Amino acid sequence: MTSGALTDWLLDSDPALRWQVERDLLGAPAAAWEATRSRIATEGFGARLLTLQDADGQWAGGAFFPADYDFEDPDPEVGQPWTATTWTLNALREWGLDASVLRDRRTAELLDEHCRWEYDDLPYWSGEVDCCINAWTVANGVWLGANVSGLAGWFLEHQLPDGGWNCDWVEGSRRSSFHSTLNSLKGLLAFETATGGDADIRAARRRGEEYLLERRLLNRLTTNQPVGQWINDFSYPMRWSYSALNVGEYFRCAVLHDGTAPDPRMSGAVDIVRAARQPDGTWLQTGRQPGRVWFEVDVPAGQPSKWLTLYGTRLLNWWDCAT
Repeated sequence: MTSGALTDWLLDSDPALRWQVERDLLGAPAAAWEATRSRIATEGFGARLLTLQDADGQWAGGAFFPADYDFEDPDPEVGQPWTATTWTLNALREWGLDASVLRDRRTAELLDEHCRWEYDDLPYWSGEVDCCINAWTVANGVWLGANVSGLAGWFLEHQLPDGGWNCDWVEGSRRSSFHSTLNSLKGLLAFETATGGDADIRAARRRGEEYLLERRLLNRLTTNQPVGQWINDFSYPMRWSYSALNVGEYFRCAVLHDGTAPDPRMSGAVDIVRAARQPDGTWLQTGRQPGRVWFEVDVPAGQPSKWLTLYGTRLLNWWDCAT
């Protein structure tokens, strides 16, 4: 594609994607991209998800799994369902839905009253034992106006000696996970951005970032070899999975929030993102996690993805300007 054709292709998209193209790639005036962003509540993906909300504030009747999920006999080939409350809130928040839409529906209050975690029937906004789940709950909570300060503090208590986090801590793991650490950092950054955070939260976030940066965002510390092939797997929706693109996007947001320069130890991950760009300027969907969805929001594996092209182009533009 020519540059103009690529831009036209990206702009021919759902409002949830289009407004970000207008703001982050085209530098459109705020009035223009804000008008597009406001359409998320009434058109396309966002509007469809809003119509699927239950009267009690949930989606699919459950916190992390749909109410009809068979825990006794799950089918491993079917995969994790992605329709329950947490996953749906993640999507709406990441797409840029104005939180006032759900606040007007009293979503936070309804979830506090009706939604319980499948783990030990714990209250929704108090979180549970999984680092990734708690991080998403923190991010969604500050977005919707719920009190999740205590849950943000949970991450200080469960940060491992090496500086990161691991959802398997409850099984006794003392070694951090790339996936768990990235998702935990996203939650803490969302909390800081919304509330200002405090010195302890910021220190924990910086320690977690250093855990990844010390490993160049890619490698095992002991061998300096890539931690896994999944570093190169770019998929949308990203959900919980770690990749060079996903972690690059986190650090782009963190650096902009902190007003600092990007750490040069990010360069290897950025190089992987750059190498994945196709000659026409697009990035390909490498394959999505299986599982039930409300509806598809991106292309099948092997096809050019507008979402990944937005993320990849935005990351490289930022990196090249900043460095």
